[in-house]
Amino acid sequence: MTTPYFIQYQESIDSSDRFWLTQATQLPWYSVPKTGCRQDKDGLHHWFPDGELNTAYMALDYHVENGRGQQLALIYDSPVTQTKQQFTYQELKEAVARFAAGLQRLGVVKGDRVVIYMPMVPEAVIGMLACARLGAIHSVVFGGFAPHELSVRIDDAKPKVILSASCGIEIERIIAYKPMLDEALEKANHKVEHCVVLQRSALKAKMNMPRDIDWQTLSNHSLEAKPVKLNACDPLYVLYTSGTTGKPKGVLRENGGHAVALNYSMSTVYGMSPGDVFFAASDIGWVVGHSYIVYGPLLFGCTTVLYEGKPIRTPDASAFWRIVEEYNVNALFTAPTAFRAIKKEDPTGLGFKKYDTSSLKTLFLAGERLDPATYEWLLETTGLPVIDHWWQTETGWAIASNPVGLEKFVTKPGSATKCTPGYDVQILDAAGEKLGVNEQGAVCIKLPLPPGCLTTLWQDTPRFKQSYLSAYPGYYLTGDGGYFDEDGYLFIMGRTDDVINVAGHRLSTGEMEEIVSNHPDVAECAVFAAKCELKGQTPVAMIVLKDGISHSHTEIEAEVVAQIRNQIGAIACLKRVLTVPRLPKTRSGKILRKNLRQLVDGDPLQIPSTIDDASVFNEIDKLWQG
Repeated sequence: MTTPYFIQYQESIDSSDRFWLTQATQLPWYSVPKTGCRQDKDGLHHWFPDGELNTAYMALDYHVENGRGQQLALIYDSPVTQTKQQFTYQELKEAVARFAAGLQRLGVVKGDRVVIYMPMVPEAVIGMLACARLGAIHSVVFGGFAPHELSVRIDDAKPKVILSASCGIEIERIIAYKPMLDEALEKANHKVEHCVVLQRSALKAKMNMPRDIDWQTLSNHSLEAKPVKLNACDPLYVLYTSGTTGKPKGVLRENGGHAVALNYSMSTVYGMSPGDVFFAASDIGWVVGHSYIVYGPLLFGCTTVLYEGKPIRTPDASAFWRIVEEYNVNALFTAPTAFRAIKKEDPTGLGFKKYDTSSLKTLFLAGERLDPATYEWLLETTGLPVIDHWWQTETGWAIASNPVGLEKFVTKPGSATKCTPGYDVQILDAAGEKLGVNEQGAVCIKLPLPPGCLTTLWQDTPRFKQSYLSAYPGYYLTGDGGYFDEDGYLFIMGRTDDVINVAGHRLSTGEMEEIVSNHPDVAECAVFAAKCELKGQTPVAMIVLKDGISHSHTEIEAEVVAQIRNQIGAIACLKRVLTVPRLPKTRSGKILRKNLRQLVDGDPLQIPSTIDDASVFNEIDKLWQG
C-alpha cells in the first residue's frame, strides 16, 4: 500500500525515531533534538532528551514573532454570566507573561508545582500557560471536586502556590470555591505558601491574609516574564486520574513529546489548518481541556474556544450550534454524553437548523463509548462526518482515530477506526499471546509509547510499572478490552478494571467503596457501573448492613449518597443505593462485581463456577426489580 496513512503509520512503527524527529522539526525549538527516544536507568522512555524548548513560547511568542499577533487566539464565551471576551495572540502572550512575572514575585521557579482549582475562565488558561512559561509544573484539579479530593491532590503534588477563584457558576447555581479550598487546605498535611484568588462578580470570597492574594493585584503591573529554557524531558504538568484504589494517579507529561504529539495531531487527527477555529466542549480539569482547549490549538496556530456553559439549558439545546455560527467554528469536539443530552431535549434537531453551521467541517467524539443510536442521530441531524476516536488521560491524544488530515476512512459505528501513527496496538490473551481477527482480548500498546504519552506517575514509578507495564512485559496495558476486525478497525468494548466512566469523567469504584464502607451501619459493599442512556455509565452501590441496625434502609441509603457527594462531589452521580442481604462472592471471597453489572444492565449472567452460592442473584434481582 502507498496511501498517505499507510506510509506514515508504517514509518512511525518501523523507524519511530526518524519519524518523530521529522515531526519535531515543525516546531520552534531553542535547540532542535537529534535524539528520538531514550530509556533511563529505570527503564522509562523519554523523547527528545537533547532538545530545548519552552511550550508557552511555542504556543504564543512564536506566533506573535511570525505575524500572527493580531489573530484571535482565545475566545471566551460564558452564557452563565452573559460574558464574552476575546484575546489575540499578542494580548494573550502579554497577559500570560505578566501573570508569570507575578508568580515569580511569589517565588515560583522551574520545577515548583502550582495547583489550579478554577472554573472555565480565561484566567485559568493564563495560569496554565504562565506555569509553562516559568517551567513550573501545573496540576489542574476539576472545580467540581470536593475538599477531600482536592486535599489528596495537594498532599501528593505539594504545590508552592494554588490558583483559584471565588466561585464557579453552573446554569442557575453558584458554587463557592473558596470555602472548599479553605477546607481542603485545613485537611491537607502540606502547607501552601500562597493562594491567588480571582474575585468574580457573582460571589466575593473572604480572603485569608497574608496567604491569599487577589488575582488582579498580582497581575496589575507592566513587567513580563521571559520564557525559561527547558529540557524536553522536563515535566509540563501532572494531571490526576482515578485508579482502582482510593489514591489518584498523577499522570506526568513532559514538555517536548507533548508539544510534538499535539502539534502533529491537530493536522493528522483533526484535519485543522493554522487560523482555523477549534471548539473542544470540555473542561480544563480533564485531559481534553489540557490537550485541545489550551495547548494543541495554540501550538498549531488555531483559535480556541473556551466555553463556560452546558450543551443544554444555557439557554437551550442549541447552545453548541450558536457557538459554531457566532465564531465560525471549523471542528467541534465533545463527549457523546453532551449529544445525548441535546438529543433528549431536541430530538428532531430544530436547534441545529436555527443556526448557520456551514463553517463546521467535522464532529469529533471521545471520552466514552459512542453508541450507535447517538451516532446515527448526529449523522441524520447534522449531515456532518461524525468521528469517534479513542484515547486516555494517560496518552494525552488519540490512540485510534479516523485520521482525516491524512485520509478519510469509511466509518463503522462502534469503532474508533485505525490506530493513529505512533501507536503499535495489539490484542493479547491472558498469556500475552497475540490474538487474531475478531478475537477479543486485552488492548495493549507495544513500547515505547509515542511522544505525548505519560512517562511515569508523579513520584511513584513503582506504581506506574505495576499499573501499566507489569501485566504484559514490553507493553503498556490500556485497561480496556477490544478487538480488530478483518479491515484493521479497532473496537473498544469497555474497561477491564474497576473504573467507571461517567460522562467522560473517570471515577474509581475502589475509592467510592472506601467511602461507602465508612458508614457506621454498613458491613460491606460493592460499587460498580451500570449503563445510563444519558451519561454512558453511572455508579450503583449495593450495601450489606450490620446486624441489629434500627435505622430504616431508606435513611441509610440516603446517607450513603450524601457521603459520596460530600467527599467526591456531585460529579460522582451516585443516586441508586440498594440494601441487600448478601453479596455474590467466589469461594475465595472475591465479590463478583462484573456479574452484578450484568444483572442490573439486563445482560445475560455469566456466573463463574467458583461462585459460593448462585441463588444470591435471585435475591438481589427481586430487590432490584422491586
